[in-house]
Amino acid sequence: MNLSRMSRRAFTVLGLALPLAAFAFPNQTIEWVVPYAAGGGSDVVARVIAAEMSKTLGQQIIINNKPGAATNIGADYAAKAKADGHVVLTADTATLAANPFLYSKLGYNAEKDFAPVGLMARFPMILVVNPQVPAKDLKEFIAWAKAQPNPVNYGTPGAGSPHHLATELFSQVSGLKLSHVPYRGAAPAVQDVIGGQVPFMFVDSATGAPHITAGKLRAIGIASAARVKNFDAIPTLSEQGIKGFEAYAWQGMVVPVKTPQDIVNTLNKALVKAIESDTVKARFQTLGLEAIPSTPQQMADYAKAEREKWGKVIRASGITLD
Repeated sequence: MNLSRMSRRAFTVLGLALPLAAFAFPNQTIEWVVPYAAGGGSDVVARVIAAEMSKTLGQQIIINNKPGAATNIGADYAAKAKADGHVVLTADTATLAANPFLYSKLGYNAEKDFAPVGLMARFPMILVVNPQVPAKDLKEFIAWAKAQPNPVNYGTPGAGSPHHLATELFSQVSGLKLSHVPYRGAAPAVQDVIGGQVPFMFVDSATGAPHITAGKLRAIGIASAARVKNFDAIPTLSEQGIKGFEAYAWQGMVVPVKTPQDIVNTLNKALVKAIESDTVKARFQTLGLEAIPSTPQQMADYAKAEREKWGKVIRASGITLD
C-alpha cells in the first residue's frame, strides 16, 4: 500500500516535471532565416556561426534562405514567427537601418517588431577600380573622376544596398558627380568592374578579397576606422583625406519582439561564444570581416545610430525603392 502511494506520488511529480523539461529552451531545431541567397557573404556568416552555436545550445540550427526585396521578405516572415526563440533572423544594414527610409510601406517595423540578440560582424566597404583606371590612391581617383566629361558610372549589388549607400555618402562628401548602375547582386557588379563596363564600385571585403588579391581589381581605399587585418596594404579613406568616412555592411541576430528575455539571453551567450571561437575567428579573418560581438542593448544602440546616419544620406539623395 505504501509502495503504491509512493509510486503514484512519484508519477505525479514526474508528470509535473515533464512539462517544464519539455519546454526548456531550446527544445527543438532552431530555424535561422537569412534574407539573402545561399552562397553569399551573409549566408556564409550565418552557417559558420550556426555550426558553433548548435554545439552550445544542443540543438541543430538550420539555415532558411529567404532572399528578395532588400531583405524585406525574410524580415517580414521572421517578424510574424512564434516568439519562442526557435526562429532567428540575420538583420543587417538594410533590414534595420535603410529600409525604413527607402520604402514608404514595410511588412515589419524595424524598431518595434524585433528584439536584438547581438551583433555578429561587419564587412568594411572598399573603393575599387578597374586596373585600367589611371588612379592608385584617393587623390588621383578624385582628380580623374572630376576630369571626366560626364558623371562617372559605378556599380552596386542593387538600389538601396549598403554598397549603394556608401557610394552616395562618398559622392556627398567628395563632391563628385556619379551615376548609379544597379545590378542583381554583388557578383555581376564586380564582374562588370573587372570587365571595364563600369570603372569602379564600393565592394564589401568578403566579395572583393579574391579579386583584389588576384589583381583584377585595384583597391583605392577602405571605408573603416583603421586598416583591416589581411588588408593592411589598403589605406583607409579617412587617412587619405576624407576624415571619419566609414561604411560597412553589418549584421546582427534578432528574434520576434515578444521573445522572453531569458531566451534572448541564452541565444546571446551562445552567439558571443561562437563568434569568439577559433573556428569563426579564422573564417572571419579570411573574409576580411570584423567580429563585433555585443549585448542586446549594444546592438539596439548601434542599429539606432545607423538608422540616423543612413536616413540622412537617403533623404539627401532622394533614393526610394517603392
